[in-house]
Amino acid sequence: MTTLLAAVVAAAAITFPGVQPHLAAFGDRVYLTFGQDNVISVVASADAGQTFGSPVRIVVAGRVALGMHRGPRIAATSRAVLVAVVAGARGGGADGDLLLYRSTDNGVTWAKPIVINDVPAAAREGLHALTATPAGVVVLSWLDLREKGTRIYTAVSRDHGVTWSADSLAYASPSGSVCECCHPSVAIGHNASMALMFRNHLDGNRDMYVTRSADGVSYQTAQKAGQGSWKLNACPMDGGGLVLREAEVISAWRREDSIYLNTLGQAEKRVGTGRDPAIASWGRHLDVVWSSPSGIVLMRDGGAPTPMGAGRFPAIVALDRRTVLAWEVGGSVTVVSVQR
Repeated sequence: MTTLLAAVVAAAAITFPGVQPHLAAFGDRVYLTFGQDNVISVVASADAGQTFGSPVRIVVAGRVALGMHRGPRIAATSRAVLVAVVAGARGGGADGDLLLYRSTDNGVTWAKPIVINDVPAAAREGLHALTATPAGVVVLSWLDLREKGTRIYTAVSRDHGVTWSADSLAYASPSGSVCECCHPSVAIGHNASMALMFRNHLDGNRDMYVTRSADGVSYQTAQKAGQGSWKLNACPMDGGGLVLREAEVISAWRREDSIYLNTLGQAEKRVGTGRDPAIASWGRHLDVVWSSPSGIVLMRDGGAPTPMGAGRFPAIVALDRRTVLAWEVGGSVTVVSVQR
């Protein structure tokens, strides 16, 4: 990072107490969520993340799943802001349902949550993904434990999160379980087609796979992302992210100690060392962030990776003229907005 950019980021950084941040945007409005104990906070910005208001607290009944990519997820449509979180009376993987909170006043007030998973406690692993289009198509995906083994399930709303489809099985591994502790990622294209990425567990390998759907109900045969494999008898607890850009599915993910960028159907490209990658796009802009051994690293439009500061578990949204990042460090969440 140049001295000038370092000074700009340091001056613009905003910090909140909490962990496991996630970001969403609609136009220049940016929404940040994070958790602390049984409270989910939502903070809104009206100027592309340059300034944020005060946190709005959502007190969740029961214990909230937090830590190691567990935590709240946020999405925005033209009519609503949506937050999803897994919580249960006992928590800690003993129980847990996927709860959806909805706001129609830019996150100022929140309706009582609805439970998304049809089978009680099926979402107790706590790992899930949420995304939405401005037109109001919303998709939730999660690691599901309603049967022996871990499967990938989804649910879809087409009215800005008001009503939801029944749960749909997106993928069941022929080995009996997908990777048990890596979060899924989901993206929606302009034609409302969907792509879902997860870490599989096949023949001793823990590789990323992508499945596509036109309706969120039936899913195509899952396709491996990249060409290499990771032979591992453990869960790396690291799920990556993906975006849909026209006909391309572009993803960022970890294998061993490396971060890879991949266009589905092509060979992967190593972009750095680390873990916890996240990806975002706006038009032809493509931004990737991850945790390196020295801290958070941002790479925009294929340029040189730029160190941003100490921390882990980064989140990202890409805007036309800015990139907004948030990450966790020392029990606090840092958020910055960086001009292109």
